[in-house]
Amino acid sequence: MKPEIHPVYPASRVTCMCGNVVETKSTRGSFSVEICSNCHPFFTGKYKLVDTAGRIDRFRKKYGASPTSAASKKA
Repeated sequence: MKPEIHPVYPASRVTCMCGNVVETKSTRGSFSVEICSNCHPFFTGKYKLVDTAGRIDRFRKKYGASPTSAASKKA
């Protein structure tokens, strides 16, 4: 393999909203996630309410869509 062509691959921390921290290596660096394998319903077998309303609000805020403008376009 050629030297000095590979990206930097430092240690990083992936932090979940539930408080779980995973130590790994990544070119991205440290970051946070909303759901991990420690709290995801598929892996735990328990139902957990996911904040989809917050996700929708963030999407509308980011892209400028509002519920009233969408309703007025339909009418």
